Amino acid sequence: MSAPAHTRFAAVRTALEQYEPRPGWHSWIYEFLLFGFKQSWACLFGGLMLALLLATHLFYPANAALARYDFLTLAALAIQAAMLAFRLETLEEAKVILAFHAVGTVMELFKTAAGSWLYPEPSLLRIGGVPLFSGFMYAAVGSYLARVWRIFDFRFTAYPSPLLAGGVAVLIYVNFFAHHWLPDFRLALFIGLIGLFARTRVWFRVWREDRWMPLLLGWLLVALFIWFAENIGTFANAWRYPSQKHAWAMVSPAKLGAWYLLMYISFILVAVVHKPQGKA
Repeated sequence: MSAPAHTRFAAVRTALEQYEPRPGWHSWIYEFLLFGFKQSWACLFGGLMLALLLATHLFYPANAALARYDFLTLAALAIQAAMLAFRLETLEEAKVILAFHAVGTVMELFKTAAGSWLYPEPSLLRIGGVPLFSGFMYAAVGSYLARVWRIFDFRFTAYPSPLLAGGVAVLIYVNFFAHHWLPDFRLALFIGLIGLFARTRVWFRVWREDRWMPLLLGWLLVALFIWFAENIGTFANAWRYPSQKHAWAMVSPAKLGAWYLLMYISFILVAVVHKPQGKA
C-alpha cells in the first residue's frame, strides 16, 4: 500500500478554512489566529525538539544509566516514527528530514573538529565529537520548511533559474568549510542572493485570499526564529560556543548571517522536492 499523500492535518485544515466568522474585524482576527495555528503545526517537529532540550536540561537525572544526549537521539527517532505512523507527516517530508540530517551531521563533524562549538556532555550514540541527536536540529529546519511550503501552498513570482539558485547554495555550503583556510566570501554570497531574489515574491494562502512578501524578507524572519531557538538550545547545554565555555551568554546576533545562509541551503533542498511553482 502506498503512503498517503496528505497528513491528518489536511482534514483539520479544511474544516478551519470553511469556518465562517462574522464579517469585518472578526475575519481579520480569525485569519491571524489561523496563520498562527498553521505556523505552529509547521513547527511541530522543531517545537518538540526544543521542549525536549529544555525538559532534559532541567529534569534529566545526572546519574542516569542512559546519557542525556543518547536519550535525546532515541526520543527524536521516536518522534519521527510517531509522526509517520499517525500521519502527521508525509513520507516525502521524512525524506527531506533525512537529507537534512546527513548534511547537518557532515557540517557538525567539521565544525566541532575546528573548534567552532562543542558538545560538553558524554554519549555513546555519536560520530567523533558529534552526538547523533545534533543532526535532528538541522532536520527540524528542513521539517519546518517542507511543512510550511505545503500548508500555505507556496507560489512564486520572478523566481530565478533553479540551476543558478542551486549553484549559489553549493557555494554557500562550500564556504562554510573553506573560510577556515581561504578568505570568507560571505559578503559576496549575500550580494549574489540579493541579485538573484530581489524581485522574487512568495505567495501564500492563509485562508481565503492570497498574501505575499519578498522572499528575502521571509528568509530573514525564519533565520531570526532559528537564532531564538539557538539561544534556547545553548541555554539547555545542548551545545556550547567557546564564548559560553564558563557560563551561558546570549548567542551573538552576528550569527544571524550564518543562519540566513544555512536556511537558504535548507530552502533549496526543500525546493528539490516541492518544485517551486509560479503564481497564475
